[in-house]
Amino acid sequence: MNQIVYKENLLNCEEIPLKELAEEYGTPLYVYSKNQIVDNYRSFCDLLSGTNHLVCYSLKANANHSILKILAEKGAGADVVSAGEIFLALKAGFTPAKIVFAGVGKREDEIEYALKENIFSFNVESTAELQAISRAALRLEKKARITLRINPDIDAQSHPYITTGLQSAKFGIEASKAFETFQYAASLPSLELAGIHTHIGSQITKAEPFTATAKYVAELVEKLRSAGINLTHIDFGGGYGVQYADAVYHEALPREEKTELPVPSPIDFFGEVLPVLKSTGCFILIEPGRSITANAGVLVTRVILVKENSAKKFIIVDAGMNDLLRPSLYQAYHQIVPVSIDTYEHEKVDIVGPVCESTDFFAKDRIISKTNAGDYLAVMTTGAYGFVLTSNYNARPRPAEILVNGDRVRIIRPRQTFEEL
Repeated sequence: MNQIVYKENLLNCEEIPLKELAEEYGTPLYVYSKNQIVDNYRSFCDLLSGTNHLVCYSLKANANHSILKILAEKGAGADVVSAGEIFLALKAGFTPAKIVFAGVGKREDEIEYALKENIFSFNVESTAELQAISRAALRLEKKARITLRINPDIDAQSHPYITTGLQSAKFGIEASKAFETFQYAASLPSLELAGIHTHIGSQITKAEPFTATAKYVAELVEKLRSAGINLTHIDFGGGYGVQYADAVYHEALPREEKTELPVPSPIDFFGEVLPVLKSTGCFILIEPGRSITANAGVLVTRVILVKENSAKKFIIVDAGMNDLLRPSLYQAYHQIVPVSIDTYEHEKVDIVGPVCESTDFFAKDRIISKTNAGDYLAVMTTGAYGFVLTSNYNARPRPAEILVNGDRVRIIRPRQTFEEL
């Protein structure tokens, strides 16, 4: 059940109208639904019930302490990519035995920090990294549990900036060298070779790349076992896409231009994948991030003014690319809707921010509900890769973050002040 929906003509987050939140807490403003986050997490747990598994939330999607604490309390693991994220995960209550450390460039001080905190495993991306972890573990007289991230050269059919499973990507160990790298890893001291890791990309909206990856992984696990290398864990990564177009419906809204097909549900993603992975007998880890928090968040912004020239009509809002980078970074699409509907009229506009860059936009040539200065707009599906990518560019303070739980509201990050810049 979606928790951010129109109730009559007001867009609500659970029981609270977003207009009330904008008026009380100001804009730009990130608003999250606690119950949507919990529902999304539980959908993955339910899907994997009956298997030995762990759902590791990917901190890079949204690292707000209160959101991390919610997921830790529900029993989630943590997928981290830096020592800083390990620190945040531990501070929020994730147990070290449920933390997996990924990333293509782990520094030796980060490796040592992870070893001292006794995290579950390192997802290793090169032979050089294997050597670095082995050296660090020897120095600390520790045993480092590792999985090898293999790049299966499978096209995720996503945006090139977030496709990571092709041979041209910087990530992982190329498939042609997988077997020999596993053999090499098994020979190094102070390492415990636990499993295989894959992550082929992000915002993947077709099941076929996952199915092909699962078959590749299962075949490699069997080949390694035949050679005496017995893996116990498969970390299948994340990247499960979410619906950005048509995220919310009201009869007064213009029909969204179909920039994407309907995104499969987790059940659809895993329908063919899960039996293949289960056939290996391995413990299964997955690393969803976007699919847990994206549709649980919105960015509320206020229209500063409406500007027209002979070619365009611009809706200038008080949020900028420093508050939500995705549209400027790779032309990402977000549905943008009024928080209060009072007209059925539509218009074609560019929705832009106040930052002094031509790339400071949220939508171009978009048909939206007719909008006036002072109106509030909601940029939908911004609970992932929203606040985590904010900056102080143009000396703009970072926005506040609000968590809604039913009819209760809590500030989970105050608006940054000038003095804190």
